[in-house]
Amino acid sequence: MIDMMEIDGIEDWLIGEALGDPEMTPLFAELCERLRQCHVPVDRAILVWSTLHPMIEAEIAFWENGGEVYHEKIEHSEEDTEDWLQSPIRAVLINEEPMLRRRLTNANAQTEFPLLNRLASEGYTDYLVIPTHIEIPAIKGEYPNTGIILSWATREEDGFSEDALNAIHYIQKRLALAARAVLQGHITKIIAETYLGSIAGTKVLNGQIRHGDGETIDAVIYYSDMRNSTAIADALGPEDYLKWLNKYFEATAGAVLQQGGEVLDFIGDAVLGVFPTQKGSLSEAVQRAIAAADETRRRLHDINKTISSDHTMNAGIALSTGRVMFGNIGVANRLTFSVIGQTVHAAARIEHLTKRIKSDVLMTSEIAEFTGDRAQNAGAYELDGFTDRQPLFSLEPLPVPRAPHS
Repeated sequence: MIDMMEIDGIEDWLIGEALGDPEMTPLFAELCERLRQCHVPVDRAILVWSTLHPMIEAEIAFWENGGEVYHEKIEHSEEDTEDWLQSPIRAVLINEEPMLRRRLTNANAQTEFPLLNRLASEGYTDYLVIPTHIEIPAIKGEYPNTGIILSWATREEDGFSEDALNAIHYIQKRLALAARAVLQGHITKIIAETYLGSIAGTKVLNGQIRHGDGETIDAVIYYSDMRNSTAIADALGPEDYLKWLNKYFEATAGAVLQQGGEVLDFIGDAVLGVFPTQKGSLSEAVQRAIAAADETRRRLHDINKTISSDHTMNAGIALSTGRVMFGNIGVANRLTFSVIGQTVHAAARIEHLTKRIKSDVLMTSEIAEFTGDRAQNAGAYELDGFTDRQPLFSLEPLPVPRAPHS
């Protein structure tokens, strides 16, 4: 017998969880366990929710009585599997059905989905799919509604009773409210990190949102700019150039992120990256920035091997280090989180010299100190804003590994 007072207790627990910052998968697993404690005979359940993420389309939590909860992320680029194309969950989403129920032990049971035959062979007797629409930000795609959708299955001999069905419907709506609060928070964090970067996004969400908020830090600046971008843009046209540009950013900004740096801005076809100096350890920040420059070179080399046009993808890269202001700049109601200061200006001006010196990576003497024999003196140059001529050094490429003898 299902005690609705105990079901009300689950509702109170869900409200309390929604007021915090829980993770969806463990929240869902505990919900299923609590339902069983209230004599709702759930033996298997799947929760699917949509999200707004540049790479992730949806997420799935799978729970089975007596087993570990399983979590999976589905990327936009992934092709639909045969299991998904024949899934009852997908059918409900496509057809916008309010519920799908299949009794799996009846002689004339509808088992038009392969999954249902498998569940019946495993001893399941009843299966439900229930969607709950939630208005949350998401990429509009194949499925018309956003929100959560759940499947519930039981091995109870007579399937789900009317009381159990009522309890599931009641709790699922409360789960949807909790999920909405959780997912809105996750989406806010995703958007902040996607457009500002993980460090800057976290600072903004932690309250550094006012005009002028920020701090002075020591950092290594990575600044790269594409070579011959105007000619390439004219030759390719807007649509193909956008694809080219994104491939270029994968090589440059992608290298910065891979080495633990932060990409703060895309300035046309230039990339502004920063490697904050942690606890006074300049060496580590420099090594990460050097590794990012080397990785950029490697990626561009690999891209150029596949390009069949008259153009090649090249970049000039500058590395500098010093004190920078890391914070909000702009006007009170339209801000960006970036780095400013002489070190940033120096990097931009040094990058411009890469064309004149014909070196794809130039760095200041402070950076060169950490690069050993790879640093080659490129001369001293006047830089706007600096009283004295500044010595610059090129970075010798890493040797290309030779293929082993066969």
